[in-house]
Amino acid sequence: MPPTDPAARTPTDPPSAPVRRRRPRPDPGAAGAGAAARCARPGLLGLRGKLALSVAAAAALVAAVIGVLVHDQTSRTQLDTARRDLDAGLLAAVADYERMIDGGVLVNPPDLPDALREAIATRPVRATFLDRAGEDPVLWAALLERPAAAPPGDGATAGGGSAEGPATVLAVRQSYLPQTEALGALDRTLLGAGLIATGLGSLLGLLLATVGGRRIAGSARTAQRIAQGDLAARVRPRGRDEIARMAAAVNTMADALQVRLEAERRITADIAHELRTPVAGLVTAAELLPPGRPTELVRDRARTLRRLVEDVLEVARLDTEGVEQAEFECCRTSTLARHAAAACADQLPEAAGGEAITLTVTADAEVRTDPRRVARVLANLLSNALRHGGAPVELEVDGTVLRVRDHGPGFPADLLAQGPQRFRTAARERGRGTGLGLTIVAGQARLLGAGVRRANPAAGGAVTELLLPDGSAPRGPGAAPPPPRTPPSGGAAPAGADAGAASATRRR
Repeated sequence: MPPTDPAARTPTDPPSAPVRRRRPRPDPGAAGAGAAARCARPGLLGLRGKLALSVAAAAALVAAVIGVLVHDQTSRTQLDTARRDLDAGLLAAVADYERMIDGGVLVNPPDLPDALREAIATRPVRATFLDRAGEDPVLWAALLERPAAAPPGDGATAGGGSAEGPATVLAVRQSYLPQTEALGALDRTLLGAGLIATGLGSLLGLLLATVGGRRIAGSARTAQRIAQGDLAARVRPRGRDEIARMAAAVNTMADALQVRLEAERRITADIAHELRTPVAGLVTAAELLPPGRPTELVRDRARTLRRLVEDVLEVARLDTEGVEQAEFECCRTSTLARHAAAACADQLPEAAGGEAITLTVTADAEVRTDPRRVARVLANLLSNALRHGGAPVELEVDGTVLRVRDHGPGFPADLLAQGPQRFRTAARERGRGTGLGLTIVAGQARLLGAGVRRANPAAGGAVTELLLPDGSAPRGPGAAPPPPRTPPSGGAAPAGADAGAASATRRR
């Protein structure tokens, strides 16, 4: 029986009958990452700014209303007091005028305001009037003295005189400038107090918004961690307000999601585990069939089914916390790349299709990682590039970065935005696939503490970069190569002897 590798994939023939496709279920570690990244960037005016502005606006509105009320009440009080005092002065001046004493009364003043003159002419009353027509405001008080003598009555004072002759206007006036200046000083005080109150309100609103915003931001960060796959993340509710209820709701959602996903993972792992024995028997039985084209088809489908079961089991192990553990050791990135290229050329003859995997070492580096898992990641990336991309497939070593590039149609837009999803069909132009290969790459990279980046270059094709943690300073391609080590894939020879460029081709 020829050796097989879970990383190996063979293209399947088109089905003879229509197949109902199931809508792919978003993976919490990948599908939520794009949405979490989009939601993580706040707008120009966040919650703290909005709440602070709201409190500041409320404080300014209250200060403005209080200021207007105080200004109006003070101005009314000032004017009423000034009118009462001036009216008393008018009565005293008229009494002095009747006793032929100069008490400062004005007799028929020519500059008496017309409104005041009309008021005392139509009704026998004393009247006051605030004249603001000039530069300085002036408060007038006046009465009309009739020629006929009449006793005083109901607040109207008429001096005695002859029954003949015109009526006489008696008036007094005083400047209203002191009251106006006092009112202006009060307005300035109210304005300053309003600004201070608005500033204090803004600080108080910012403080309250900061406290509430931190709690909401903590809940948002926890929700993002849950969306990225950390199902153990929880929010610590504090208090009994709406934010605490939201935190409790997030925890409840995370508990329900964790129970459901763990149940689904257990079911998937159990099904794959139960399928291993019958699938192994099916592969063995297929090897016993007589040679021929139908036998080759059966063997190919049996091997594909076994690889699918092994991939499902591996994904289930990677999803279960603590099951898979990386074994770290120091190694060179160029050595890892050579072993992966040679192993892929040996074990994927169908996928290579006679095309070469070009290995280029731009800069070598020493890293501390798990060589077996790195080989698994590179095998899946190279297999994906060979089956879904276009020739030539390039494997480049740039220090701690291992870069796989093909020249096919590139990654689908939703894959770049959301990440790999299991049992997901890729774009038609890149062929068909289960999505387990890139899911395994993401899981293995997470165990290694490495990063995976995918992009579609402007020149065409697809590029995937594996960023390994740095173990030492990078070493250029001209330096001496490291001592030979046993290949992690099971004894495959290096693809080239120098550190510059090598090529691993499909063996015929």
